[in-house]
Amino acid sequence: MTSGASIAPVLSPGRSRPPAKTIPQTKAERDRLLLLARQHVARERLVPPMPLEELQGQADRLLAVAGLAPVYRSYATVLINNELWREALAAVPFSRRLLLLPKCLRSVEHCSAPFDEFGLVCQRCGWCSIYDLQGEAERLGYTVLVAEGSALVMSLIQTGHIDAIVGVSCPSVLEKAFPHMESAAIPGIAIPLHQDDCANTSVDVDWVLDCLHLTCDDQTRRLDLSGLRAEVETWFTRESLDEIMGPAPGGTENAGRDWLARAGKRWRPFLAVAAFQALRPDEAKSLPEDLKKIAVSVECFHKASLIHDDIEDDDDLRYGEKTLHAEHGVPFALNVGDLLIGEGYRLIGECQASPEQKVKMLAVAAAGQRKLCVGQGAELGWMRARKPLSTAEVIEIFRHKTAPAFEVSLLLGAVYAGGHAAVEKVIGQFSEALGIAYQIRDDVEDFGNGGADCDFQARRPNLLLALAGERAQGIQKEQVAALWQRGETSLAADTTPIYRALAVESAAARLMERYKSEAIDSLRALSQPSLKGLLRRVVGKIFNSAELLGWCGEISWHKSTPPQ
Repeated sequence: MTSGASIAPVLSPGRSRPPAKTIPQTKAERDRLLLLARQHVARERLVPPMPLEELQGQADRLLAVAGLAPVYRSYATVLINNELWREALAAVPFSRRLLLLPKCLRSVEHCSAPFDEFGLVCQRCGWCSIYDLQGEAERLGYTVLVAEGSALVMSLIQTGHIDAIVGVSCPSVLEKAFPHMESAAIPGIAIPLHQDDCANTSVDVDWVLDCLHLTCDDQTRRLDLSGLRAEVETWFTRESLDEIMGPAPGGTENAGRDWLARAGKRWRPFLAVAAFQALRPDEAKSLPEDLKKIAVSVECFHKASLIHDDIEDDDDLRYGEKTLHAEHGVPFALNVGDLLIGEGYRLIGECQASPEQKVKMLAVAAAGQRKLCVGQGAELGWMRARKPLSTAEVIEIFRHKTAPAFEVSLLLGAVYAGGHAAVEKVIGQFSEALGIAYQIRDDVEDFGNGGADCDFQARRPNLLLALAGERAQGIQKEQVAALWQRGETSLAADTTPIYRALAVESAAARLMERYKSEAIDSLRALSQPSLKGLLRRVVGKIFNSAELLGWCGEISWHKSTPPQ
């Protein structure tokens, strides 16, 4: 992250290793235990420094509550210790912090970096996550060491130049460092490796970056994003929608409300609320009632676009159920979609905001609607005259179809908070990269699921097929070209061998990571620490379900080699 786009990983077949048995096996389990640790420290009012034996006792209690085995004791001890020191570390300037990385993160096969008395001297080749983490930490002002050993760390502490540590290692090694931290009362946060072995290991890079950027200037650092998203989700029950939107006297209104209440990830309304939280003058206050109208308006625009997309693409299923036009006919569905667009604008207009804010919000929504239609028009034009598309052409469609919804969501929240002017350009750049990464992940997940209501089966522009076309040679290239023309829904059986042979899923994962990194890089221009920190965490939250663990051996990409 020191020079534009970050490392964009690619899965390397045959290199995966089983994760450490001393940490929970899935990201969902790890996230849950992290949340429980945070709640435990707050509830028990624990304060640092804490002796190792007491930390272990607290860890045992935490595991009992979580219903996890004692084998995770070291991991739970690390989490509790992190939470004890979190606020203290946030108050330490970046220039007084040390980032300590283990040399086992390096890619043994590719790394030619020498060692000196302080550890590994990274050559910045880009083959592993050390490049990214060291570069970003040094940009912030950290001292960085790629080495093991408490003696070296303690000597640095004793010089008086280091007041806090962010460290990466295996749980057992991290646990051994606690007595030293206790004796020196040095704030420290530790991020455990995913494997117990000592070569080509991996770490949750998003977690490390979040800790690196932790600062007391970010007033949202304590914000529970999972809790916030869960709260937003409650606004989309039928009862809540009627309360927020008012009575629904007719069949069209009721059909629109029912469609809004159907399944969905609710990322767009969540983003609007998150942006508001980051920019509001007093984040401690409860969420204003009018914010619910903003959030619901965002979902109105989104769900209307899905109704119209399903008609234009002749899809029969959405969320595993019949699409609105398949169930009630095209005229009825068109009318409901049009109503939802009107409802979105009505809800914005009814907000208790200043006239200037309302005008800006309505202009933002209208501009987003226009961009979305331009993107959909490009896709429809292609469907009338099918031809193979390049990855650049598919991504350009993503840029217009998916990114505007993220931009509208964030800008509406920012405008309602009264802080849009200074962030509008960055939000646009961030949303564009985030939207592209999000759509790439959808394409990868669609192929893995093989569902009949996915882009892959419906013959819409698809990144994996574009990647296959660019990588294929000879007869495979002819086969891929023919697939662009096919009208059946049995494509998965035909493309699976080709996709596997050409490693297109790995290439797509690499592109997704590249655009995720581009989204994060765009935030450097923000001068608002709270919005910057929150949006960084939002990226990790949205992509949590993508279990692309590892960087050095399992996932690596040389920065000087563009995606193929």
